[in-house]
Amino acid sequence: MSPDLVCGADSECGANSECGADHNQNPLQLNAIEPKLVPFPLRPLRTLFVITSMPVGGAETLLVNLMRNFRTSHIVPMVACLKEKGPLGEEIAKEFEVTDHWLRGKYDIGVVHRMSRYMVYQRCDAIITVGAGDKMFWGRLAARYASIPVVCSALHSTGWPDGVGRLNRLLTPITDAFIAVAKPHGEFLVDYERFPAKKVAVIPNGVDTERFQPNDDFRRAVRRELGISFTAPLTGIVAALRPEKNHRLFLTVAAKIIERQPDAHFVIVGDGPERGAIEAAVEDLGIRRSVSLLGSRSDTPRLLASLDVFALTSHNEASPVSILEALACGVPVVSTRVGSVSETVHDQWNGFTAEPGDCDGIASGILRLLRDKPTADQMGRNGREHVQTHGSLRTMVRMYEQLIHRIYDQNQNRS
Repeated sequence: MSPDLVCGADSECGANSECGADHNQNPLQLNAIEPKLVPFPLRPLRTLFVITSMPVGGAETLLVNLMRNFRTSHIVPMVACLKEKGPLGEEIAKEFEVTDHWLRGKYDIGVVHRMSRYMVYQRCDAIITVGAGDKMFWGRLAARYASIPVVCSALHSTGWPDGVGRLNRLLTPITDAFIAVAKPHGEFLVDYERFPAKKVAVIPNGVDTERFQPNDDFRRAVRRELGISFTAPLTGIVAALRPEKNHRLFLTVAAKIIERQPDAHFVIVGDGPERGAIEAAVEDLGIRRSVSLLGSRSDTPRLLASLDVFALTSHNEASPVSILEALACGVPVVSTRVGSVSETVHDQWNGFTAEPGDCDGIASGILRLLRDKPTADQMGRNGREHVQTHGSLRTMVRMYEQLIHRIYDQNQNRS
């Protein structure tokens, strides 16, 4: 067990402060960053988020929600995409400064010079890299050359293919904080990735429970679009089409369920490099008529609210935003037991979990929910209640604001 991880919000906020953080979540504390409440900062901090691209995925959706909910008196957010903007990048470019195509090749060291000049031009106060890999390395290195006061890395997964790697670990001394999305994730960053506990901050993911909520009209409308009966059982997954999401297992589970419940239908929301392999697997399993690949969509709340069951079959995760979104919509979840999923999905209360790769376990959980509507409905209500209590978007946003300002003030006082 790793001690002394930090909650991203101030430990001395008080119930009536502007922080808005839910301290009933028992956040872990850090002594290295002194608690200092900044309800009304002297000026907003210009904060650049560095990411590879912005397809429709969990971390990317989280970033969009974060940017849209920062208080303008506290944070002015911007985004730099190393590659193309992607669908979500194009969407938020109408609201914020979003640049793209910074990286010209895998070993393009010139990106450091280009990005550091841009950071200086934009008068950036803080840089936050989103995810591991190239953006974590080049973004922090450019921030160092630009003498940016606050340098953080927000991480959203564990293990392959998102391991931090040796080169990124070398930049630990120039990094002010590593942001984890759950307590087990924070412990993983300390115990496995070997980051100093004093630099690991835990900021739980949060979703907008007004945007994601139950809606019977959506259930009917989506089934009409899919061309299936209004009473057809509908199970879905929302995840980028990448190997670690293990869509093959989702499809194998679907085939097993269809054998026992022929009217069951399955939807896959998301896009990515595995699309061809997934389409081939659908054909190989002979379930083309029962599976809809919807690609990247901007109406995720509508699609989630239409489901009877949400499934996630990943090899590894940290704290999947899609699970929180599904639960907020009153949809019970069946997921592999990875990352901090067990902190959100409680067996037989708001869903079921199974070991990674356990096809029978996942199929059994989904079938039970599809065949027992009263139990599924109750689990859905339990799930929404859990998110409203523990997965607040407002809490997450306030924690980011407080962490950025606190590190900025601390570093300015040292200089």
